[in-house]
Amino acid sequence: MKKHPEWLKFMKEQYPPGTRIRLIEMNDPYSPVSPGTEGTVNFIDDQCQLHMDWDNGRTLALIPGENRFCMIQKQLHTFKLYMPLTVRLYEKNEWGDMENEPVELDNRTALAHENDIVAALLKARMPQEAERGLMEYYDEDDSINRNVQSYVFTVEPVNGKLMGIAECRVHGELTEEEIDLFKEAIIGQDADGFGEGFEQRPIKTSVGEIYVSLWNGGSSWSIMTQEELEQGQGQQMGGMQLG
Repeated sequence: MKKHPEWLKFMKEQYPPGTRIRLIEMNDPYSPVSPGTEGTVNFIDDQCQLHMDWDNGRTLALIPGENRFCMIQKQLHTFKLYMPLTVRLYEKNEWGDMENEPVELDNRTALAHENDIVAALLKARMPQEAERGLMEYYDEDDSINRNVQSYVFTVEPVNGKLMGIAECRVHGELTEEEIDLFKEAIIGQDADGFGEGFEQRPIKTSVGEIYVSLWNGGSSWSIMTQEELEQGQGQQMGGMQLG
């Protein structure tokens, strides 16, 4: 009997192909798969049975409600996306007042302010973001929401330059399509969400006040995986543009 479409949709979203499963108990009177056996979901049919590729070579399907099983969570690891920063400094004049016009710092000079910027980013986080960071505001019910535990903005040195980082905690590996969609969500927070508010907050330093933008609309700005960052640096070195 075909299951209710909404329940079938939920099951397929909850256990997409490739999901790892550990069997707790199978109520099969003839030849059950042994408890503790692990396997991979192949597909879910219209009766909501999970067709399995068990690690021991068997393919007996799981029947929700009759068999007991649990999902094996993918290993949680850190995944970083990199972005250029814009750092503007309003210097103190000889009387201790701030100058009217800022000086834009290059990303090497900005390294001197790393600790101040990290502290300001930490201070800007909201209590409701304690568990999931900015994933708290990700509204899509999709594989990104399920696989990305959290992400926050920070900064760190990369090859002698200070860069913005979206530091993510991820279950398993994201596909290229998922990374592209995830980048769009992060850019939204960069440009119109967290980043928009953060760039308007002065960060006090020993030499004046700095303002930090995680995003800008220039053609040179992009958000990159580590591999994309390394490829870009290799191309710059080939053209003798690194300084």
